[in-house]
Amino acid sequence: QVQLVESGGGLVQPGGSLRLSCAASGFSFSTYAMSWYRQAPGKERELVATIFRFGSSTIYLDSVKGRFTISRDNSKNTMYLQMNNLKPEDTAVYYCKAQFGSSQLYWGQGTQVTVSS
Repeated sequence: QVQLVESGGGLVQPGGSLRLSCAASGFSFSTYAMSWYRQAPGKERELVATIFRFGSSTIYLDSVKGRFTISRDNSKNTMYLQMNNLKPEDTAVYYCKAQFGSSQLYWGQGTQVTVSS
């Protein structure tokens, strides 16, 4: 049974930091590209960052470059998103996604991040 479980969300003040985790099970984690997406109320889900199989390549949404860092630990089947200098516009539900090719795609249930003073 495939599972992606996000954790680490919460309420933080502007300028603060959070570290999200996505724990994976039920598939060959190291062979999948892993991504973080987010969806704010009334907006479409958007890609925040992707890390490819062995962590050698990453991509980021322009608005988070220099503030967010995606990483993975294939020995722990876990992906991370370190978020620094958080802004109110980063408020959203954050989801992790695992993808292998075009047909094998899994989503987590999401974790809420709220940036507010």
